Amino acid sequence: MAALTFEGYVIVSADGMLADAGGLMPESLKFDADQQFFSSSLDRADLIVHGRNSFEDQPNSPKRTRIVLTRSTPGLARHPDNPKATLWNPAGASFEDACAIAGVASGTAAIIGGPGVFAMFANRYDTFWLSEAERVRVPGGEGAFPDVPRHTPQAILASWGLKADAPRMLDAAQSVTVTPWRRG
Repeated sequence: MAALTFEGYVIVSADGMLADAGGLMPESLKFDADQQFFSSSLDRADLIVHGRNSFEDQPNSPKRTRIVLTRSTPGLARHPDNPKATLWNPAGASFEDACAIAGVASGTAAIIGGPGVFAMFANRYDTFWLSEAERVRVPGGEGAFPDVPRHTPQAILASWGLKADAPRMLDAAQSVTVTPWRRG
């Protein structure tokens, strides 16, 4: 599907975690500046893609067209509670078929996790926005990507063929940056 541009978004702790041991994003990884960056980026996206446990929990969330990865359906189905969401089981249908059901053929697809979902799109990212909270650690947490903490998020993004551009400071007082990792 060449008509879509793929962008990934995640914030990680200094040890590469995106969630605590229970699979929830800890309050220590929530920063106003990063949340504003994330929200405005998703407002510009034509499609949000995430796993069943990931969500952005923002005022505009219900307005966004989305594909939710799940094993609860054999292929594709409409979400029972959200008319703007399509349930997709990759074992039973292609991503292109899910996009067709969602009504999205072009624009930007924002991939927002979790780790397995990020990895599924490893070869499709045009840009991956890696926000980092340098002062936060989440011992025993869930890594942003498969193989974290064995490998750093940066090493994994590089192995996917992405190269880091200049980081941007989001919150100097809290040492939170965002780095675009771009293909080619």
